[in-house]
Amino acid sequence: MFHEESFYGYLSIERRYSQHTLAAYRGDLSGFIQYCLEHQCLTSLSEVRHLHIRSWVVHLMQSGQSPRSIVRRLSCLKTYFKFLKKRGLIDKDPMRKVTAPRMGKRLPVFVQESQMAALFSHIEFADNYEGWMARTLLEILYATGMRRSEVSGLKIKDIDKSRMVFRVLGKGDKERLVPFAPYLMDLVEKYISIRHSTFSGIQEPWLFLNRKGEQLSPESVYYTVKKYLSTITTLEQRSPHVLRHSFATHLSNHGADLNAIKELLGHSNLASTQVYMHNDIERLIKVYEQAHPKGEDTKE
Repeated sequence: MFHEESFYGYLSIERRYSQHTLAAYRGDLSGFIQYCLEHQCLTSLSEVRHLHIRSWVVHLMQSGQSPRSIVRRLSCLKTYFKFLKKRGLIDKDPMRKVTAPRMGKRLPVFVQESQMAALFSHIEFADNYEGWMARTLLEILYATGMRRSEVSGLKIKDIDKSRMVFRVLGKGDKERLVPFAPYLMDLVEKYISIRHSTFSGIQEPWLFLNRKGEQLSPESVYYTVKKYLSTITTLEQRSPHVLRHSFATHLSNHGADLNAIKELLGHSNLASTQVYMHNDIERLIKVYEQAHPKGEDTKE
């Protein structure tokens, strides 16, 4: 018995993890349990030791898993064994003697400002519900930095026209207010008008609906973004998160305060936001090289 279903229930009900995160945890934990059963011949939790987890890490590395993927899987196990110990299902936490592999700092992938401008000025969106939905969705993602699950869960009532802000429900059901510019309000109002005329008999609260008149899923948000980003960039990653990175990077490039970016993104700590400083450093180096009398010496 590995009590995985109890663990998933805990993540869903008590931790309120999104369906996307739950799916990732299910995959990570089932992979570990399968390894224990097939390669270590274990049959219960009480048999799991830190050596088994270390052996699993080696197995993952030999199969070509990146350090980042392994760290994510170990994070799942850390939460899992902590849950088991708290419930009294194990006496000792085997993760206490497991060290995660070192992971190089990965800079965020983002779309250039000129490419984003081209998306909204040169790419043609169909003059029907789907075209207006796609454009409004992309504009909101780029203008606010929302996650795909957040924009999928956005309701019409979450739009505060008087204060020009969206009320966004983020990770852990933490609510934040994200401002937007007047041009976006005009676009959203036009979209809502088309939405109402297209689905006149449907009373769904969600801002974005699919062609059946149901809530647009995070997966559909992903595929819509990928479709349109593919028209302006050759980046390998073309996801809603790339638009989130682009939003934060472009704000940073134009001098936005890091703490303000942190609040807009809904980050719980500043460390998660500091990665967006990378472009500022590159820009400052270029300014120094071009403007300081000794700047040219840094190139030698």
